[in-house]
Amino acid sequence: MLKKGFISIVMAMLLSSGLAFSAEKVNINTASSEQLQSIKGFGQATAKSIIEYREENGSFLTVADLVNVKGIGSKKLDKLSEQLSVSDPEE
Repeated sequence: MLKKGFISIVMAMLLSSGLAFSAEKVNINTASSEQLQSIKGFGQATAKSIIEYREENGSFLTVADLVNVKGIGSKKLDKLSEQLSVSDPEE
């Protein structure tokens, strides 16, 4: 009985921390290369392309604007868009 209770508590902690982590979005207008690379599917080259694009063209108005960046197509964007934002959560 004690073992089941302990397992339940550990599982609840793992699930709650996973949900909190997955809810945190990366702002593509302010993110560093390292922050962009924390998104599964964005490597060093993609992060560099995103930063170069926003330096040359200004801030992204929407996450969908990422399709204008070399190496990011609509399929890739569809998979990753839930992890991205164009504004800070407190805004």
